[in-house]
Amino acid sequence: MPNTDLIFKIAGLAIIVSVLHAVVKQAGKEEYAWLITLTGVIIVLSMVMGLVADFFQAVKSTFHLP
Repeated sequence: MPNTDLIFKIAGLAIIVSVLHAVVKQAGKEEYAWLITLTGVIIVLSMVMGLVADFFQAVKSTFHLP
């Protein structure tokens, strides 16, 4: 079961990124708005990669794979 702390961190980051995206887009800087969104996605993926690595390690140890 994933840690609920991580879920709240991702949700908080999503809220911050969406607000920043809207503010920067309203200022007429669409390129920067998309960069903010892309940065948010990369941060979330880096947070989730640890969970995916732990999952594959658990599968390897469960099935006794090398």
